[in-house]
Amino acid sequence: MKRICVFAGSNLGTHPDYRQSAVRLGEEIVKNGLELVYGGSKVGLMGEVANKVLEHGGRVIGVMPTGLFRGELVHTDLSELIEVKDMHERKAVMGKLADAYIALPGGLGTFEELFEAASWSQLGIHQKPIGVLNIADYYTPLIGMIEHAVNAGFVKDVHKQLLIAASDAGTLIQKLKQYRPPTLGNKWNQLSESDSKV
Repeated sequence: MKRICVFAGSNLGTHPDYRQSAVRLGEEIVKNGLELVYGGSKVGLMGEVANKVLEHGGRVIGVMPTGLFRGELVHTDLSELIEVKDMHERKAVMGKLADAYIALPGGLGTFEELFEAASWSQLGIHQKPIGVLNIADYYTPLIGMIEHAVNAGFVKDVHKQLLIAASDAGTLIQKLKQYRPPTLGNKWNQLSESDSKV
């Protein structure tokens, strides 16, 4: 594992632990000899992680669509800034560069990025570890929603293993390093194993 793609809010949130844990994640990324790939902003939790990695001499690659955001939001001190045409390309480039994913607290964009990574893992498009930094129980309702989806028959029980949760950045990175992809089998209840491979 060389690079971690971090999805995070472009705001700091209301709980002080959100910012503190973002800073801690930046420290742990450098401590573990890893590089950061993220959305390229200098604000919010995104900016806090990037600033801490840079402060400790780590490498940070930002990926941002050209002209989508105001210029003052773009982090100008990154190791590398990759400009892309749109949000779809942004996610594709970040995914290509990264060996693992971590989601910090964030809003709709963070949820969308996290679920795309999880969905693609479920479909076998990639086998990269996906972590959620569950700061102050931020992701506890989401984890509960996935459990509800399992009970309702829309998600296989084994697919819960695709998301790795921890409340501490160092612990989460170690879990990502130790991750072994589960054997997912057939995703579709109405198809046999042989049908799903056709």
